[in-house]
Amino acid sequence: MRPASCVVLLASLALAACAKDKDEGDAVAGARVVTGAKTAVVVEQPFSETFDATAVVSGRPGHMATLSAPSPARIAAVHVVVGQRVRAGDALVELDQVAFRAAVNSAEAALASAETQHARLVRLADAGIAPRREVELATTELAAVRATAETARRQAELSTLRSPIAGVVTQVSAVLGATADPAQALVQMADGSVLDLVFSLPPGQAAALRVGARVDMLGEGRGAAALGDGTMTAIGGAVDSATRAVIARAAVRRSARPLQIGETVTVRIALGTHPHALVVPLEALVPDGEEFKVFVVDAAGMAHARSVEVGGRSETLAEITKGLAAGERIVTYGAYGMDDSVKVAPAAKTVPAAK
Repeated sequence: MRPASCVVLLASLALAACAKDKDEGDAVAGARVVTGAKTAVVVEQPFSETFDATAVVSGRPGHMATLSAPSPARIAAVHVVVGQRVRAGDALVELDQVAFRAAVNSAEAALASAETQHARLVRLADAGIAPRREVELATTELAAVRATAETARRQAELSTLRSPIAGVVTQVSAVLGATADPAQALVQMADGSVLDLVFSLPPGQAAALRVGARVDMLGEGRGAAALGDGTMTAIGGAVDSATRAVIARAAVRRSARPLQIGETVTVRIALGTHPHALVVPLEALVPDGEEFKVFVVDAAGMAHARSVEVGGRSETLAEITKGLAAGERIVTYGAYGMDDSVKVAPAAKTVPAAK
């Protein structure tokens, strides 16, 4: 090739490159500019995956009691209301005593007669007058009558329902003057010094949770002091057919104030820590159908939508398992509703994605 031809070819290539750069510059210059958006740099750091749930304060199994009538009877007195503190042995509900006393008197009379009859037959059998068969039948009858008398005495004792534990009354369904059904719970109580937190979990989170995990109780309002903590004690092994959730239970270990049975508190459960995770602020995630996308800002300040896969989450951060690299700059505040290929005017100094 002649030198003159080489010069012409190089000049043409240079002009083409300049034209391309000019076109790209014009495209950036002509792009819609978004002001007020903030950006952050994707960083790699340890990430603790947590989730929040609403828990109900409940009595602990083995520290709760439910009382009902020993037999059908009219309710003569109700001594407690829901929320009242009681001591072990305190009277809660009294049933009409007339029927119970009559049953005891009748059973004791029958017992006395059976004992007399049994003693007489034993003497006659020892004397050879009565057959031993009659003594055996009398012994069997005496045992049955004794059982009936013991049942009558026990029911009379239970006709006044007394608290078997010290605690708080959590339910009262006894109505003065109504007839109590033995199948109906009249009063329930729980030991308020031993409490659990009961809450529901999505099946995926329940599968990742382990007994012994720490559970934090949160105070009301952002930045409020922690209310206390507890430990996971049970995770349900089946999904509730109505809520499609798994029931879990945590034992309260420490509380900054007395908890009331039946109140709701927010709990935060730690699922685990990933030592080398890429994290971004939650506000950088933009829903994209059933997935998420973020807007990555290039060197020219152009924001480009990019699909990402999200792993665990915390209160403020999300772990990105696919789609981003450490050091890339993304849009945080202002990402929701942003269009692809817009120019981001720096509104504030870029900060790392996590502190």
